[in-house]
Amino acid sequence: MAKLMRLVAGVAGLSLFVAGCGSAPEEEESGTGAKASDFSACMVTDTGGIDDRSFNAASWAGMQAAKKSTGAEVQYVASTSENDYVPNITRLISQKCNLVVSVGGLMAEATGQAAKANANQKFAIVDSGSVPPNVYGMEFNTAQSSFLAGYLAAGMSKSGKVATFGGLPIPPVTIFMDGFYEGVQYYNKQKDKKVEVLGWNEAKPKSGSMANSFTDQGAGKRIAGNFIQQGADIIFPVAGGTGLGAAAAAKESGGKVSVIWVDTDGCESASQYCDVFLTSVTKGIAGAVQTTIETAAKGQQLTGSYLGTLENGGTGLAPFHQFDGKVPAELKAELEKIKQDIISGTIKITSPNQPKSS
Repeated sequence: MAKLMRLVAGVAGLSLFVAGCGSAPEEEESGTGAKASDFSACMVTDTGGIDDRSFNAASWAGMQAAKKSTGAEVQYVASTSENDYVPNITRLISQKCNLVVSVGGLMAEATGQAAKANANQKFAIVDSGSVPPNVYGMEFNTAQSSFLAGYLAAGMSKSGKVATFGGLPIPPVTIFMDGFYEGVQYYNKQKDKKVEVLGWNEAKPKSGSMANSFTDQGAGKRIAGNFIQQGADIIFPVAGGTGLGAAAAAKESGGKVSVIWVDTDGCESASQYCDVFLTSVTKGIAGAVQTTIETAAKGQQLTGSYLGTLENGGTGLAPFHQFDGKVPAELKAELEKIKQDIISGTIKITSPNQPKSS
């Protein structure tokens, strides 16, 4: 875990040059590229695959968008377990992919090792920091937008109890949970309330609720069911596809329980559950991946690292969709004020899991 933590940390000052002369990889995906290109970008998914309605799906959307805008050849290989990371990365290196994109903080160690062993290979990684000289990191300060989600949940809860759980206890997950927890505490302080957060206490992370999976919908449903039995009426799953189980539990509640989704707008990525999605804490993964590939495909330099924030639109809250008429205008105005206060620094988020470069 120590190695993982070191690699997840962001490192400034990266200069990444990407060549544009590799041969096209095998198993390329079809698309409507604007022009022919010999640049190839290849992605390794984390567990859950491209249909997780979450960070893998968003990353692949960015790959496809870059193909359309540049004509780059794109492909992906799916990881079914952590044991697949190294062989999948190795496979793409052997196929002469110009840029290998790994998805998820859990892949930081495997990516770093591959980068060290292949100094001329260029890499990018989602949810982890840059590692000189050949890994470009894309991170997102979702503690900011999750703070808004926590405040919203506290303001919308009728029972006075909200809940959250994670897929695994890693920074790209717990950063959401920290922000959510802090947002609820801020609401309580501002409103003199005592809304309770089940499943997470930022000061006691080891006691947090984890599904230990990003794919087990059954586990997500069981955890959500336990929260519902304890009185929670808004649940914030930070667990990829596992979170769909929480959405299913909310749907079975007959309107008594709602969910706040993560990474993508749940009403777009998992539309069958739109009627239970209060909102979503979004990460601009697709846009970050697209821009990274576009820049690399043009032979331009990728410097430093990418950090998505409320200020640059790299993270935020999705529309309320079917809940829009249920969220009071006053609460909406408070959320906008809090957003601006976070951007200006008036409200300071203390989560230790925020990217170091933030």
